[in-house]
Amino acid sequence: MCGIVGAVSQRNIVPVLIEGLKRLEYRGYDSCGVAVHQGGGLLRARSTSRVAELVGLAQEDGIASGTGIAHTRWATHGAPAIHNAHPHFSHGPDAATDSLGRIALVHNGIIENHDELRAELKARGYQFTSQTDTEVIAHLVDQLYDGDLLEAVQQALPRLKGAYAVAVFCRDEPHRVIAARAGSPLVLGVGQAEHFVASDAMALAGVTDQIVYLEEGDVVDMQLGRYWISQLSSQTQRYDEVAREVRTVHAHSGAAELGPYRHYMQKEIFEQPEAIANTLEGVVGISPELFGDGAYGIFKDIDQVLILACGTSFYSGSTAKYWLESIARIPTSVEIASEYRYRDSVPNPRTLVVTISQSGETADTLAALKHARSQGMPHTLTICNVATSAMVRECELAYITRAGAEIGVASTKAFTTQLVGLFMLTLALAQTRGHLDEQQEAEHLKALRHLPLAVQAVLALEPQVIAWSEEFARKENALFLGRGLHYPIALEGALKLKEISYIHAEAYPAGELKHGPLALVTAEMPVVTVAPNDALLEKLKSNMQEVRARGGQLYVFADGDTKIESEQGLHVIRMPEHYGALSPILHVIPLQLLAYHTACARGTDVDKPRNLAKSVTVE
Repeated sequence: MCGIVGAVSQRNIVPVLIEGLKRLEYRGYDSCGVAVHQGGGLLRARSTSRVAELVGLAQEDGIASGTGIAHTRWATHGAPAIHNAHPHFSHGPDAATDSLGRIALVHNGIIENHDELRAELKARGYQFTSQTDTEVIAHLVDQLYDGDLLEAVQQALPRLKGAYAVAVFCRDEPHRVIAARAGSPLVLGVGQAEHFVASDAMALAGVTDQIVYLEEGDVVDMQLGRYWISQLSSQTQRYDEVAREVRTVHAHSGAAELGPYRHYMQKEIFEQPEAIANTLEGVVGISPELFGDGAYGIFKDIDQVLILACGTSFYSGSTAKYWLESIARIPTSVEIASEYRYRDSVPNPRTLVVTISQSGETADTLAALKHARSQGMPHTLTICNVATSAMVRECELAYITRAGAEIGVASTKAFTTQLVGLFMLTLALAQTRGHLDEQQEAEHLKALRHLPLAVQAVLALEPQVIAWSEEFARKENALFLGRGLHYPIALEGALKLKEISYIHAEAYPAGELKHGPLALVTAEMPVVTVAPNDALLEKLKSNMQEVRARGGQLYVFADGDTKIESEQGLHVIRMPEHYGALSPILHVIPLQLLAYHTACARGTDVDKPRNLAKSVTVE
């Protein structure tokens, strides 16, 4: 979601800050800003437009400095408006003698006790100019400041309830930035006599490849030529200096080039063959050790699987449930991460807790993971696209999907590579439990290796999907139907359509039509149907007849041997081949294309849909 970039240097770092914001635009935002230490005071520029406008504002105001912070905001408290945009300044109770402001601060996350702190600070004479929870932190640091910014921040942090990543500097201490994290990601970039902080290492691509992934509760003090990191000791209740590994990280600086594509989403849809091939690179056989050292022992010790995820990742987990129960014969439950930790559940210490996340920083999924562990379930594994993420560091085992940077907010290649990783997990568990013989393993591996070519063949259907999208662009509602392991694919198709075209879309198991949704079917309600040639095909054909009998318009993605032909009210795009257990990976591709081209026809902002963010790092 929100993006942070900060720096301390002897050179003008404003271009670095703004370039960092550009690299974080994919996360989603509705305002942006930059603040620097200049002329003995604080200076800032803020915009409710894109980062490109911020460049012009900074140039007009002559903003240049070696110390500064910058931010892209996704609104949680207060509407998108200049006065709510970050960075926020604290002016102190006596505005007459403190007109330039003393504290500048940016913040990702949510402060849950901001109302209580706001009332306390107002009573002390602080004036609030925004509706944000962030301004509370700036005033609190100012109120506690007594000549040492680090001490003020360290005193303020224990009073904050919620999640945060913050970066702050002070008018009275040039060339110093303090940053801290609890529940929101933050990295430190180490340079030569200069240091940087950012919410994502991608923001620092081309600036430094020496990265420290700050851990929960870390506070970093950055000055010219030096930095140190501290943690609050539970024994002494004092901040002690701690050591953190400096890693060489080559961020995906080149992944943001559009090339011949209109949007990143289109580019990422067409990158799926390569992403799947990369995810499978080096896999020569099925082995639990593909998921990390000690995986075999863990897999032998478990008797059920619990999958925790949000959004698109939840649908990949829902698909995997069918695989895990039918192939590995292991009971599997799938939980929406944001709900799981707020209900009473029955923990089983022999559960493998599987988290799924593109970014590996999804706040709800991380919190659900910690809750599961606190319930006495120590065996954890993540399917994740970012090897250096918090999710990977928190889990015992991991499978890195290697989809590459995904810029479009609506996930495409991250989803299909998650499915590949989950299928590999299914096979590894099946092997460990004695449900996968050598012939079955060879057949599954052959299908996996052919998968990139099979996806390429499905992408060739794009012209036919474009023709359908022109019809869909005139609609305001749509139904998606699937059965069995293709029901979650129908859910994903509906999600994609609503995310980027703003058409209201719902998905149902096709057998549920007569239990309610059939009441919605008219000639104005397109009904998209996922029709693989599997054991449920004949049942699905009966469900399709229910739609036709009510005058509904069917749009069917059918395998070639299903004998479903186009006719009045029945539109068919024929898939190249039936792909057995891996069929969901193929069938989701045309649903992605349908959503994409419908959104293009409606003229929406495909890569940055309204109100949504790429990396959801708050509850």
